[in-house]
Amino acid sequence: MLGNTSFVKTVDILRRNMDTASLRRQVIANNIANVETPDFKRSYVNFEAELSRALASEKLDSSIGALTHERHIPFRRPIDYRDVRPRLMLDYLTTAKNNGNNVDIEREMMQAAENQMLYELMSSAVSFQFNQVDIVLR
Repeated sequence: MLGNTSFVKTVDILRRNMDTASLRRQVIANNIANVETPDFKRSYVNFEAELSRALASEKLDSSIGALTHERHIPFRRPIDYRDVRPRLMLDYLTTAKNNGNNVDIEREMMQAAENQMLYELMSSAVSFQFNQVDIVLR
């Protein structure tokens, strides 16, 4: 019924972002739990930049650098947003304490609060999308 509509794409992107926010919450909790562990390096989740790049690649003009032979290397390849996955990154370049640990509790708490607010915002957006469908179906 809905097929490949903007509604389906919007809800799918919101769901992926909510899943990433849940993963980010676990990573932040792990960082906070290891705030006093010697030589512990904080982790973070990278997702939004890759998703943004994938969504922007859908809008690129494919006529520039058009291929004339199937073995030519394409200049621009659209990236399917469904192929983008959150990546867990390790911050091994910084050191915040003398014991080699780089977890800053204030930074982690701020990121936890920001992540919670973003999750609630995305949850409200999903609810709004389904309320719009409900209005149409009435």
